[in-house]
Amino acid sequence: MLLATGIHWPSLASGNNAGTQAGDTVRSIAAYFTPATTAKKTPDAEGFIQRWLLLEPINKPNRSNTVFTDSYIRGAFATEYFPNQFTVLPKDGEMVKVGEQELSWHALDSKNYNVKLFRFAYGMNKQIYGVVFWAVTVVNSPKEMKNVRMAVGSNSASMWWLNGQEAVILSGDRRMVMDDCVSPRLTLNKGRNIIRGAVINGPGMSDFCLRFLDEKGEPVKDLTITCK
Repeated sequence: MLLATGIHWPSLASGNNAGTQAGDTVRSIAAYFTPATTAKKTPDAEGFIQRWLLLEPINKPNRSNTVFTDSYIRGAFATEYFPNQFTVLPKDGEMVKVGEQELSWHALDSKNYNVKLFRFAYGMNKQIYGVVFWAVTVVNSPKEMKNVRMAVGSNSASMWWLNGQEAVILSGDRRMVMDDCVSPRLTLNKGRNIIRGAVINGPGMSDFCLRFLDEKGEPVKDLTITCK
């Protein structure tokens, strides 16, 4: 079920969130994100994609990240949390119902090369541990680009898809490292390409970074990034 709503852009906390420091009452994502606009957005100087639609975290309790084997995370991400999760291109402010949770999509530009999911969840006054995050973006290419590779780092495990096809899986209890896993050779279509990712974490911080590399291992930067 999709429901239209406005973006929630909190600056102060309302309620509790386990795992935060006592006396820390400021809940803002402003230090890490800005709202995505219609202004042209390209990858940063190192090719990292910073414009994303992020879904508020889905509750997925895990006491340890050691369970994140390939088979576990494939099963976790194959679960249907919300309708058309592998095909939908959400809009900023749309809501989905996941069990008893009502969660919003947020179109955001990361201020860093990495997308700090923990800070996103904390700033939105949402659950920060034992969670699954979904991320979607649209990469527009001026021409067909063959033999590129998707390079991803994530904390903790994650899977990533390009135009509906699995590109990269990162399993295990890991910290985010730039270009930690690199896909087989892929083709970016001329025009619109949809990237979809899911990140799962138990305890600890959550974040990811993603870029494309050409045949020489150089960042692909001749792209524009949109949320539609």
